[in-house]
Amino acid sequence: MEAMNNGRKKLDKDELLELLTPEQYAVTQMRVTEPPFTGKYWNNHQEGTYRCVCCGEPLFESDTKFDSGSGWPSFTTPANDGSVEELTDDTHGMKRTEVVCRKCQAHLGHVFNDGPQPSGLRYCINSLALDFCPQSSSDGDSSPSAA
Repeated sequence: MEAMNNGRKKLDKDELLELLTPEQYAVTQMRVTEPPFTGKYWNNHQEGTYRCVCCGEPLFESDTKFDSGSGWPSFTTPANDGSVEELTDDTHGMKRTEVVCRKCQAHLGHVFNDGPQPSGLRYCINSLALDFCPQSSSDGDSSPSAA
C-alpha cells in the first residue's frame, strides 16, 4: 500500500486486482459506468451504511438514499463532510462533477443538481463501487456484509 497526501492510503494495482472483481476494478479505477438498473444496490431498501468497496470508508447512509428513477443508487448527501471529494469531469463531451472516495480516490459516480430538497443534490453512484453494511438490529451499528 502506498501513502498518499493528506493521510490518504491508496492500494496499489496488484492489491486492487486481488480485492476487486474485474467489474469493480473497471468502475473504481478506470471510471467505467455500470449499466442502469443492473447494480445490486439501486433498489436496496435496507437500513445501513454504504462503504467504499476499495477501502471500506463510510460514504453514504441509507436514510439519504432515494429513488431517482435513474437506475443507480442515489443519495442526497454523503455520510459526512470528509467522505467524498468532488472533481471536475470534462470527459465524453460533457461537464459533470465526478465523485470519488476521499480516502482512496476510487471513482464512485457523479453528483447532479437535480435532487430533492433540502440539498437539491443527487449523488448518482455505481453499485459496483459500494459495499453495503446492514444496520444491526440489536445495537444500531453497521457491520460489513458477507462477500
